[in-house]
Amino acid sequence: MKAAVFREVNVPMEVESVEISKPGPREVLVRTMAAGVCHSDLHFYNGTYPGRTPCVLGHESAGIIEEVGSDVNYVQKGDHVITCLSVFCGHCEDCLTGHMSRCQSPEVRRGRDDESRLSIEGGHVEQFANLGSFAELMLVHEHSVAKIREDMPLDRAALIGCGVTTGVGAVIHTAAVEPGATVAVIGCGGVGLSCINGAALAGAGRVIAVDRIPAKLELARKFGATDTVNASDGDPVAQVRELTEGGVHYSFEAIGLKITAEQAFQMLRRGGTATVIGMIPPGQMVTLHGPDFLAEKKIQGSMMGSNHFRVDMPRFVDFYLQGKLHLDDMVASRIKLSEINDAMAQLETGEVARNVIMFD
Repeated sequence: MKAAVFREVNVPMEVESVEISKPGPREVLVRTMAAGVCHSDLHFYNGTYPGRTPCVLGHESAGIIEEVGSDVNYVQKGDHVITCLSVFCGHCEDCLTGHMSRCQSPEVRRGRDDESRLSIEGGHVEQFANLGSFAELMLVHEHSVAKIREDMPLDRAALIGCGVTTGVGAVIHTAAVEPGATVAVIGCGGVGLSCINGAALAGAGRVIAVDRIPAKLELARKFGATDTVNASDGDPVAQVRELTEGGVHYSFEAIGLKITAEQAFQMLRRGGTATVIGMIPPGQMVTLHGPDFLAEKKIQGSMMGSNHFRVDMPRFVDFYLQGKLHLDDMVASRIKLSEINDAMAQLETGEVARNVIMFD
């Protein structure tokens, strides 16, 4: 099969021939139909987060089942699926307490003595997030996929695989925003727009989008933002607090920076909750003002929207088909696998929500 192979930090990827194994008993082979290019891929490509190479990046994808292992009964050949990096074992403490997104069980991956899922001339190739969707095929554990209805366009379905599930999930699962609450979202990329959409779905009374790019703030209104704040026009914390007479009930940081995480906490009202979704670089420390804790303000993280993805994703598909989830506006362009390096460069500028790779 053909795949974009990441070999060295900030060195353009090349589309290479990669060998792929046959499905094991609990594995499925997926023909990739669409894959979103996400900031999480960029964090490893540019070295912000360490990773092993060679590697096939990509994790936000949708496709069609080609083949299933002998013990698989959830899907069959021809089923349409969305992939998710929150692959779960189903019986560890996290899984049994309803926190599958936290599962770190090694059993969902092949062991060191097993044949590699991916290889080049006999050498092991890593799968980013146990998926590796910048490739024509994906060989994954059966607990990496959610089956969906076949009338869902797969280019839009791919977005649900990460950005949508992360953003909407952070609102409805991690923070549990209630109807009428005030919400601020810092960063209007794919995840931030999904947070905004999720807040609207949750019935938030006011949803404030914060960004530096006017076009993205305008786009945020299509996803449910009632107000916008351009951080280039002055202190965004002061602007949000002025709009809400003292701060919001809930804030969401969807960029992954120390300063924006601190701003998310600072723009809370008394008793408010800040949820950090973005991948803050390793080694960076977030500084908080101690007396704010006396006002019962809270800050927390969110891992993939605290999802229950096999339940969530089919519901998100229904929301899209009902016109409640605004995925069409999130797609900046549909590209070929050979254009992956241009898509990564566009992520650096922050000017697009999502480019989606389409496979024939």
